[in-house]
Amino acid sequence: MKLEKPSVSLGEVHASVEVKPRTGFWRKLFAFAGPAYLVSVGYMDPGNWATDIAGGSQFGYKLIWVLLMSNLMALLLQSLSARLGIVQGRDLAQASRENYSRPINFFLYILAEIAIAACDLAEVLGMAIGLQLLFGLPLIYGVALTVLDTFLLLFLINVGMRKMEAFVIALIAVIGVSFLIEMILAQPDITEVATGFIPSLPNYTALYIAIGIIGATVMPHNLYLHSALVQTRKFERTPEETRKAIRFNIIDSAVALNLAFFVNAAILILAASVFYKNGMFDVAEIEDAHRFLAPLLGTTIAPLFFAIALIASGQSSTLTGTLAGQIIMEGYLNLRIAPWLRRLLTRLIAIVPAIITISVFGESATGEMLVLSQVILSLQLGFAIIPLIHFCSDKRRMKEFVIKPYVQVLAWLCALTIVSLNVRLVYETIKGWIVEAKDPFWLWVTVVPLAGAAGVLLVYIIFKPFIDRTLRPKAKLPHAMLPGLDTIIPSAHKKIAICVDFSDMDRKTISHAIAQGGTEAEYLLIHVVESAGAIFLQGEIKDYETQHDIDGLHQYSAELKDKGFTNTVVLGYGNPKKVIPELSGQYGADLLVLGAHGHRGLSDLIFGTTINAVRHRVQIPILVVR
Repeated sequence: MKLEKPSVSLGEVHASVEVKPRTGFWRKLFAFAGPAYLVSVGYMDPGNWATDIAGGSQFGYKLIWVLLMSNLMALLLQSLSARLGIVQGRDLAQASRENYSRPINFFLYILAEIAIAACDLAEVLGMAIGLQLLFGLPLIYGVALTVLDTFLLLFLINVGMRKMEAFVIALIAVIGVSFLIEMILAQPDITEVATGFIPSLPNYTALYIAIGIIGATVMPHNLYLHSALVQTRKFERTPEETRKAIRFNIIDSAVALNLAFFVNAAILILAASVFYKNGMFDVAEIEDAHRFLAPLLGTTIAPLFFAIALIASGQSSTLTGTLAGQIIMEGYLNLRIAPWLRRLLTRLIAIVPAIITISVFGESATGEMLVLSQVILSLQLGFAIIPLIHFCSDKRRMKEFVIKPYVQVLAWLCALTIVSLNVRLVYETIKGWIVEAKDPFWLWVTVVPLAGAAGVLLVYIIFKPFIDRTLRPKAKLPHAMLPGLDTIIPSAHKKIAICVDFSDMDRKTISHAIAQGGTEAEYLLIHVVESAGAIFLQGEIKDYETQHDIDGLHQYSAELKDKGFTNTVVLGYGNPKKVIPELSGQYGADLLVLGAHGHRGLSDLIFGTTINAVRHRVQIPILVVR
């Protein structure tokens, strides 16, 4: 039976940009340059504008240090994301799906989708505000028009990755030039700006905005995005070329993210030097910032370039946001739908709450909505950063490209900082709600349990990998090599069929099987899909469950082949009691190995009387592993 290969990230453009192995430094740097620029636009999207303007107008230059710290964190974490994609050939969502259980991945997926919606909301509102400022278009109409971005992205994907990167870089250039002009017009005091690099948080509001800045800078969806975009480069998969790919992507990230830092710092400095200096401490809306620039700076050029940069920012970031949504859905769920439909759904998830908010609360609520969206992004950061650190620290998978101990320490310090700030914010916010509420009962039964559940999930993903390595150093398949393979003594069995169900039992089952045949035997890895759709459609079914099983079989197969064990995989459909004997017979197996354990639902291979039924239908020995 011919099986599909495991899916790849962004299949439309995967390995579409060839990097020639024997070229000079600058040519190779140019070939690898691009992914980090697509990532960097997320660091200068309208959500950043809102938090930077709010921070600069209320606290002057005092939060510049937060921007610098966030940028350094982003550079470190984006380099880890790129390393994961280059070395393992998996994006962050795919790696999570392969390392965590389905329930955990489901919750991680929901949190990631919430982050995508919050990010896209900021981009939608930013584009709409920019259109309003330049053309006077009502905000609600501008929000509706942003749906057309879906088709622009589809067009850019179809014309090629390099053209899409060029388009985004051109928009970044527009943003950079616009704010360079703004800085010349604002003429900030450099000495006062320098004092902003001294860490301080004057009050709770500053903490709230600081967390918003972190969320707007170290964006969770960018970690998923970068690990997929680096896979658009096609290069020789040798250790030397892989090492070069990592190095060139670090350079790409450093240049692109420092440019993003310049834009963010320019926005905050502009707000501080123009609004804060003139006693305008409550300029939180982008529209207000645009309106006040002309009278305060004495020129109409400033608001013009401000609006142009805003549109360029919203347009560029919305492209990458929808790409990230595709990566997250395909990576966590392995659910593939038409690209235009996936992007349209992503956009509608952002448009609907934006239209509702504008309709109910008016256009004046957009600023608060933008800041809130960035705080939501920050709250989700821990659930993306922590798995990323674990994956890049896994020597078993990363091999010689595992991150150094000092890098691990720095990464965990970043995670600790972000999580600590978020915990404090959540605690202070919920406490404030309870104190101010007339009847806090519903807060105690809704908000508090949800916050507690999120905390439990965070603790789980932090400590589970450490516990697994401590208590079970010989980790289960498919994520670990089998134990003691070099000491196995082969027996007379030459063709051995092994039934797997992707549970903890598989490691034992496969270990006992290869103990019977050693490296001289051939192995058949069997899994049976029992869903009604699989029974009816057989090999034509393309649902998540089936694709997950196919990926699992290929992973098992790859692990065994790496250790020198010849094997074949086969996916059966229907009743295991009938299918297992049939496949064993077709293969000509002289031994069938089964695992015995409890019921696991659709993925369960052997439950109830399956073993008894199978042993009556085969004429070969059966080894039952408990």
